Amino acid sequence: MTAYVCRFCAASLQHSFCDLGMSPLSNAYLTAEQLGRAERFYPLHAYVCERCWLVQLPEHETPEHIFAQDYAYFSCYSDSWLAHCRAYTEQIAVRFGLGTASQVVEIASNDGYLLQYFKERGVSVLGIEPAANVAAVAEKKGIPTRVQFFGRDTAQALANNSLKADLLLGNNVLAHVPDLNDFVSGMKILLKSDGVITLEFPHLLRLMRGNQFDTIYHEHYSYFSFTTVERVFAAHGLTLFDVQELPTHGGSLRVFGRHAENPIPAVQGAVAALRNVETEAGLNGLGAYAAFAEQVKEAKFQLLEFLIAAKRAGKRVWSYGAPAKGNTLLNYCGIRSDLVEGTVDRSPYKQGRLLPGTHIPIYAPEKLNEVRPDYVLILPWNLKEEIIHWGAHIRGWGGRFVVPIPRVQVLS
Repeated sequence: MTAYVCRFCAASLQHSFCDLGMSPLSNAYLTAEQLGRAERFYPLHAYVCERCWLVQLPEHETPEHIFAQDYAYFSCYSDSWLAHCRAYTEQIAVRFGLGTASQVVEIASNDGYLLQYFKERGVSVLGIEPAANVAAVAEKKGIPTRVQFFGRDTAQALANNSLKADLLLGNNVLAHVPDLNDFVSGMKILLKSDGVITLEFPHLLRLMRGNQFDTIYHEHYSYFSFTTVERVFAAHGLTLFDVQELPTHGGSLRVFGRHAENPIPAVQGAVAALRNVETEAGLNGLGAYAAFAEQVKEAKFQLLEFLIAAKRAGKRVWSYGAPAKGNTLLNYCGIRSDLVEGTVDRSPYKQGRLLPGTHIPIYAPEKLNEVRPDYVLILPWNLKEEIIHWGAHIRGWGGRFVVPIPRVQVLS
């Protein structure tokens, strides 16, 4: 086995968490012209560090390649996510007294999906986003955006220009960082002495309990428990003083941080409470991690059995969505267009392309009205309520929705 070391504590990685075989980059959508070319696949094998309990993938591809000019993920195409971000803005502005004299900086600001709400309140904003094509969309919304990766150098350059953050935030970015120590130390540099950090990321405990193995893909380098994140931040002089459990992305955490040398705000009781929950769940021992691989295999078997039975019965199966998690699921299960004929997605940046690895074609959502499938497999299962509401009309021709995680369920 190739020797890998933990990206936080540098301990040797000896213990497997989940081996999902070989998989392409999950956002590497293909054009028809690319089908005749070789497609890169990489080992999708997650390990757990026995010293700090960070679950992680080795870095098989650089962020510079992953977040290239034609990066296809845009946050603005989920109504429920936008509502979540608007609510966050209102809550945080009130809790920490953010106003026209405040500076908000978002790391991995994507298309300005969140900063637009701070801008509406007259707050000064700055986005930092490595994907140039996505950043261009934010700029068109009037969101100042720096096209670069975040770390010590970026933070120091901003600080040298007298820009520091009253609120430094990042949603679903921490998992995307291969050099974790560089990233967190950069946050320390950019944060004002009395500033606040908020980060949101999928909670490892919820991933394990919900069998959410499809959220493992190459664009995500790490998977975090609260206990591990707290340890990482403490190593760089930052204290997590509060934490909230959120329903987003199948179960996420929102952590609140400040400089360790600043005793305000005080550490809330939720911090110790969640740390205890994780300890009781066994996240400080190998047993819980070793058990995860078996439930992943069972989910694969169930989905294949359902799809094969549907095909043998003459049923047509399509899917909704072209998310990264869906590409992990389909590639791990070996599902191609013989079992799932096509998929639909709201993002025009994905329509007309094909899913990586499986080569299932992507259409606009209206395509479902034309093909009238018997089953629609919801790949972004974390948005199932929003999707089912949108697609209530498919019941008119007898169509039914199916969710694959944590187990196959046909919804009435």
